[in-house]
Amino acid sequence: MKATPLSNCERRFLLRAIEERKRLDGRQCYDYRNVRISFGTDYGCCIVELGKTRVLAQVSCELVPPKPNRPTEGILFFNLELSPMAAPGFEPGRQSDLLVKLNRLIERCLRNSKCIDTESLCVVAGEKVWQIRLDLHLLNHDGNIIDAASIAGIVALCHFRRPDVSVQGEEVTVYTHEERDPVPLSIHHMPICVSFAFFQQGTYLLVDPTEREERVMDGVLVIAMNKHHEICTIQSSGGIMLVKDQVLRCSKITAVKVAEITELIQKALENDKKVRKEGGKFGFAESIPNQKITAFKMESTAVDTNNVEEQAEEVIAKADPPSEVFAKPILHTPGTAQIGEGIENSWGDLEESEREEAAEEEGECEAMALECQNMETEDTSTMRETKTDEPIVLSDSEEEEVILEPPELPRRTRAQTNSKQENTTKKAFNKRRRKKRTA
Repeated sequence: MKATPLSNCERRFLLRAIEERKRLDGRQCYDYRNVRISFGTDYGCCIVELGKTRVLAQVSCELVPPKPNRPTEGILFFNLELSPMAAPGFEPGRQSDLLVKLNRLIERCLRNSKCIDTESLCVVAGEKVWQIRLDLHLLNHDGNIIDAASIAGIVALCHFRRPDVSVQGEEVTVYTHEERDPVPLSIHHMPICVSFAFFQQGTYLLVDPTEREERVMDGVLVIAMNKHHEICTIQSSGGIMLVKDQVLRCSKITAVKVAEITELIQKALENDKKVRKEGGKFGFAESIPNQKITAFKMESTAVDTNNVEEQAEEVIAKADPPSEVFAKPILHTPGTAQIGEGIENSWGDLEESEREEAAEEEGECEAMALECQNMETEDTSTMRETKTDEPIVLSDSEEEEVILEPPELPRRTRAQTNSKQENTTKKAFNKRRRKKRTA
């Protein structure tokens, strides 16, 4: 992750506030941010908000062959993704050091703690078992990703229901949700991670650090614990050395926070189960507050249906009488039709105008042909008159000139006739365009 570094002024301001036991969001040193859980329409889908940090969790399953060394146990797969949508510093398709560390910590928290009974996922020993896949997507990054991801993961696993299965001989039948009720996973306990940030070589301690506080901290301690005060995993990172008393104090704080979060998770699961059983509305859209203008739902307005018939009769009596309605079409002229009170069609008028234009074009073409014939007859008569005069004796040089250079008189007349034809066609075309525009 390539985050924009803080300036020296911002760094000094944050450290000075931590020394004075003050935080930017108004919390105390040991306070946790508000946790909000909302479920999707499908089982195993939820969004967990830890302050402004948001994580989407989705659980899926499929039947696969088991591992050779564990033929009677199911398979668990966990995957956390950090996309640029959460923060501009995250690079897509690249396994950063932070992503590798978070994935390993989630695996130790959920898999190595044996919170899920993997033997209950076996369908046929050595042949088919359930593979449970947990996908975590970071939607918004505002610090303490591991806590939000661990809460989202365990909530999605508790909310998930796998299809029911029956085995008859070697045949395995998987039932849909409509045929049989889905079966929940067998979960023994709920491990939850709690992060502690240390400043000035462990002198100051903050619970649930934000993104800006993580930039100036010297180290972090993550403790995963369940409500029975059993530590599932513990990890320290950063260049700090912690004393035994500091670790014990962090474990006591973790026990209190885990108990509160576990109670919140159980209430959220019970409420969702109750709403689904009663057939009410559930899902992400229903969790949006309806006080906003852009909300998907609004308060229903009461409608008074008393004396509706009397009011309708009064409205009809006061209204103007209806206009005449023609049941049959009226034929005004051939080629036109009208139903009710509309505008008359003008198809017949258009046909007559087109016929007139076609007749005018034919008359113009005939006039042009007559003019061309008259011009050609005049040219031929002049040529005959010149030929009937006295014979002309030509010398050899004059014969060559006549042969090489033929008379240009007929060419000139043809050119003149062509130009006249072009002018007449242009005039006729312009007349037609004017008529169409006026029509």
